Amino acid sequence: MKSVRRPLVAASAVLVLVGIQAVADPTGLLALVGWSGAVPTLAAGGWSFAPYLVGVPVLLGMVWWVTVRAGERYWTLVTGVVLAVVLAQALTCLVMTWNPAVSAWAAGYVTAKAIPAALIVAAVARWFGGPTRRESHRCGPPWIPAALFAAAAPLLAGEWWTSAAYAPGVPVARPDRGPLSVIVAVLLLGLATVVCLRWMRRRVPGVLGGWLAALVAGGLVGLVQAVVAFAVDGGLSGDLWPAMAAYVAVADGLSFGACVGWIVGVGALAVERIPAAGRERVARLSAAAIVVVAVVVALGVPAIAPASAADSSATASGSAAADAAPAGFLRASGTTITDGRGDQVLLRGVNVNQLVDFYQPKAGVAATRPLTEADFAGIAAQGFDVVRLNLSWSALEPTRSALSPSYLAAVKQAVGWARQHGIYIVLDMHQDGWWKGATPSGAECRPGTDPMWGYDGAPAWATITDGAPRCQFTGRDISPAGDRAFQNFYFDTSGVQSALVATWGKLARVFRDEPTVAGYDLLNEPGFGETAPVTTSYLLGRFYDRAIGAIRAAGSRQIVVVEPSIFWSGLGFDTGPTPGFTTDGNIVFSPHLYAESITMDRSLGLPPIVGLERQFTLAQRVAAQYDAPLWSGEYGYWGDTADVDARLARYAKAEDANRLGSAYWVWKQACGDPQNGIGPTGNGLQVQNCTTGGDAPPRTDLLAVLSRAYPRSAPGTLSVLSAKGADLLLVGATQQDSCGLEVWVPGATEPTVHSTGVTALATVAAPGGWLITGCAAGRYTLNTSA
Repeated sequence: MKSVRRPLVAASAVLVLVGIQAVADPTGLLALVGWSGAVPTLAAGGWSFAPYLVGVPVLLGMVWWVTVRAGERYWTLVTGVVLAVVLAQALTCLVMTWNPAVSAWAAGYVTAKAIPAALIVAAVARWFGGPTRRESHRCGPPWIPAALFAAAAPLLAGEWWTSAAYAPGVPVARPDRGPLSVIVAVLLLGLATVVCLRWMRRRVPGVLGGWLAALVAGGLVGLVQAVVAFAVDGGLSGDLWPAMAAYVAVADGLSFGACVGWIVGVGALAVERIPAAGRERVARLSAAAIVVVAVVVALGVPAIAPASAADSSATASGSAAADAAPAGFLRASGTTITDGRGDQVLLRGVNVNQLVDFYQPKAGVAATRPLTEADFAGIAAQGFDVVRLNLSWSALEPTRSALSPSYLAAVKQAVGWARQHGIYIVLDMHQDGWWKGATPSGAECRPGTDPMWGYDGAPAWATITDGAPRCQFTGRDISPAGDRAFQNFYFDTSGVQSALVATWGKLARVFRDEPTVAGYDLLNEPGFGETAPVTTSYLLGRFYDRAIGAIRAAGSRQIVVVEPSIFWSGLGFDTGPTPGFTTDGNIVFSPHLYAESITMDRSLGLPPIVGLERQFTLAQRVAAQYDAPLWSGEYGYWGDTADVDARLARYAKAEDANRLGSAYWVWKQACGDPQNGIGPTGNGLQVQNCTTGGDAPPRTDLLAVLSRAYPRSAPGTLSVLSAKGADLLLVGATQQDSCGLEVWVPGATEPTVHSTGVTALATVAAPGGWLITGCAAGRYTLNTSA
């Protein structure tokens, strides 16, 4: 009876904890096994049952086992429960995706849930589990299992150690990071495993002792990586990024140890069976083997489980065609947007939401303002060269498989106006909270959530909530109904994802011969569903790859804009789609750089998670993983705080320093827009007076910064860019002669221009300012002043 008491107490504690969290957490995001009110259905598929039929049994079974084997000491039991939680999550994700590499990596992100749960369960088991009897066990040499584990790291790298957290200089066991990084990471992991084995195996015998040692070793390596990152990645710069980077590194280390650490357990057990006389020789050979393997792998052996694009065949043929876009079309060339003639293009402009099918929170107060040609004339007069035109799937395809002729005509009309005024269009499939449905009248929300307005996005026929309540937690993007709708979208329940893929093919067919359409933004701020990062990385990437395939099959060669999930807008960073999600080379990575704006830290009164300036570095880092240009499709929205002008000035300075384009949110926002709230004015650059319904004075303070001088296109590649008002300095270099230099300068006074390496200079008046054109060869500079 004594031998059963402690594991029974531990398993019971886990079961009670799971139940309490499921009831207390209305979203399911913070619970070990969440329940948001959505009912699993056979129509959705096995993924909806996986947390309950796979996750819970595995969790209970593992907790029982680790308590039997490691329950005599508090900290070994804590480690064992962490192992149980991570493995339960990994197997749950595996049943959902059947992708071992993604499932193993994704499991690490339950670390924030696993450690508190382990501390609680271990304490309960020690208090109520009966008397303990601590024993010490003899163990064999640790070098052999440690060598096996460390050598396996670069071979099984999979998705581990791929995110913004890993700055250059942080050692990771990925062959694509170079030989030195691999060798240092392998040695760190090997040494940490040796230390942990000597500690753990004396306390926990058998395979489990080695497994737990590997788990702890992975976490320790994550801490070392965090310390290195602190030193090489800016340290404390007024934000919490070092802590976030440390969490990611430790999570990766723990999930790697949990999913691969059985190698150490089996190896340690095998070593103990080797006669004592032969152990020393085997240890020497294994130490030599780890060095040889590390060097061989570092010199270029590809990872066994690299990221791979789903349905990659759909885009393999499209990549070459996209790179060979017709003349006049923009394209992604490596990490810059170009015009196909060797000129770098900066797309700077605004979002236009006047075609969005918004929920209307107040009767009689319109949710949008009419879109007219005058809007495009006004946008051009600010010097902007791009509009991110927000579209609504609900208005575009109100009936499944049939595009609305009237809505499509409105989109065509907007593209025509843009063409007339020399403005590019990025067609953005916009959504906020998945769809425009609000909390039904009379519905009750669980404690911790509140009734909510609807917003915009998918049609009702593509919204599958499985009975989850439409109630919000802290904001519109955390709603059980919205999360389940996104989950069903990611898993293509009832073909809803396939429907949007087909819609993109139809839309691309309409605009495939229109160079004014610079690109297609496939989905605005995708939600995280219920199983991030499986949803926000792997499944999001799969959707993107399918949509790109449909666009290319339609004969369209425009750029495709891909976004990370809403996490980036809310936290200032995210994992993004799994690297290698597509083979198409004509893509642009587009996180929304809202640091110090609408991010969660600001709403909670915390220091910034990611500082305004640092966000550019992190975004560039992830874009480089895709070998794609960076373009922020949204930023701004600092509200009416006193420092809004200073924040925008900081953003502009950092944007210029990184030589990037972007689209400000937003040109106009109606008084009845649910994102605007009901107040005295409709926000945006062009303000609406909510009393009269007419125009209020525009935000000239913001426009003075946004319409500053910048190069619309520049030969070759820019290396220096800084601007304030009409004053500009740029430095570039081109390997071929080009007359593609075009610079916008605001103001009524013709600017003074100084240049080197530029010929055929011309300054022409344009609405709101001036356009400077010229030709360049080799290195060139251009300086303007009012």
